Amino acid sequence: MTRPPDHPPIRAARIGVLLVNLGTPDAPEPGPVRRYLAQFLSDRRVVELPPLLWQPILRGIILTTRPKKSAHAYGQVWTDEGSPLAAITRAQTGALQAELGDGVHVAYAMRYGEPAIGGAIDALFAEGCRRILIAPLYPQYCAATTATVVDAVGAHLRTLRWQPSLRFLPPYADDPAYIGALAASVGAGLAALDFAPDVLLASFHGMPERTLHLGDPYHCQCRKSARLLSEALGRPVEVAFQSRFGRAKWLEPATDAALERLGRDDKSVAVLAPGFSADCLETLEELAIRGKAQFEAAGGRDFAYLPCLNASPPGLAMLGTMIRRELAGWL
Repeated sequence: MTRPPDHPPIRAARIGVLLVNLGTPDAPEPGPVRRYLAQFLSDRRVVELPPLLWQPILRGIILTTRPKKSAHAYGQVWTDEGSPLAAITRAQTGALQAELGDGVHVAYAMRYGEPAIGGAIDALFAEGCRRILIAPLYPQYCAATTATVVDAVGAHLRTLRWQPSLRFLPPYADDPAYIGALAASVGAGLAALDFAPDVLLASFHGMPERTLHLGDPYHCQCRKSARLLSEALGRPVEVAFQSRFGRAKWLEPATDAALERLGRDDKSVAVLAPGFSADCLETLEELAIRGKAQFEAAGGRDFAYLPCLNASPPGLAMLGTMIRRELAGWL
């Protein structure tokens, strides 16, 4: 059929892949941090308190005092390319684009902050992507992470007249590609140390304990990932949970308490964060800086933080394997 002369140009059909991570402030300063925290901590899946109870607390003491402290922490890990999380996610995106080729358009978005999920979906659609794979970069499923990405995508779809076809990358806590990549990365990290750690400590982001009793599989999936990693490495892996917030009871054991105990017991330790796909404030400042200080203050000597998979060869190979699998029938 001949196209009418006044018909708008039509882009060649492509497939889109959208990597999604948690997010980051635009700068290590109180103002940007306050905006980021306001969006993040207003998510009903992140803080499951009634808004009438929670919002006065959030808008009062938390957003008054916490941004300055968090900005200082961000300043300790900020790079010339911006926040580590943003820089690493850009690197992952570029490497996957090169691997998947011109038939696939790879982009990234942040659940909180910029680039936003809705704008990224619109940009992919404008590039001719009528089929889009949304890839939340969370190995273990949690309602406060994976589910809130799905929520944001659904909310944006409700605003669209012409919606793309979508798929979602499933959580991959026990995926052989993930466990193999972790084992390769951790093994290389341990081999590069100038000491042999007595303890390998896997620190996952914490969640209130009530989420486990409400049916969230996160705790079980963290434990399973650590068990499979232990089997792959042929050595024990201890599990702990970090980033406690507020007065509620959180998943245990707590990472800070575990590090203090290991320091008192004069155990050497290597810490990894297998629940994070990219190094960020919670790994570089909370573990590598503050965690080390807590360990040493308790009397510990040999401490190492092992980086996340990031844009390392094992990490990129894992992402490529899983994304190609999910694109089967589209490519």
